Amino acid sequence: METEISKIPPIRLTPVGLVRSEIKTPMLSAGKSGLSLTERMDKIKAYHRKVEETVCQVIIHPRWEALLDGIEDFSHILVLYWPHLIEPERRNLKRVHPMGRKDLPLKGIFATCSPARPNPVLVSPVPLMARKENILEVKGLEAVDGSPIIDIKPYSKGYIPAEDLKMPEWMEKIHRELEST
Repeated sequence: METEISKIPPIRLTPVGLVRSEIKTPMLSAGKSGLSLTERMDKIKAYHRKVEETVCQVIIHPRWEALLDGIEDFSHILVLYWPHLIEPERRNLKRVHPMGRKDLPLKGIFATCSPARPNPVLVSPVPLMARKENILEVKGLEAVDGSPIIDIKPYSKGYIPAEDLKMPEWMEKIHRELEST
């Protein structure tokens, strides 16, 4: 099996656009020893509220504009993007404390939403506020300004069903803390 995997040729991604946002710095930073929050938890709540309310632009390269035809018929889209501020050498983390919090157990990168991963493709479901030619206005996109866009997909409830969603207690704890005011 390992031999088969090693024979897979490298994959080359071409950005189709970029994000323009007032969000300039990521919430997390990746270092040799793991993840760390860029702010204290009380400020992280404010950061999350700001992200949720921020309307930003997803600017698709004009040569790809025709690919957007019909996207405005959807209320929500999935934006796949690349966290470009994480240096390649910081993508070797295997296990981290989620959100850099030492009070949470060490978990494998694939069990977290960490942007520091071997192939840091991130995805955010966001409301589509408007389309103006090759520019999509979306609300609540967590990507920082300048993030390369890899793909856009329409979001529909049948596409990614979430019935009987199960999450570990540590993830539930993060969500509860971020939702509390």
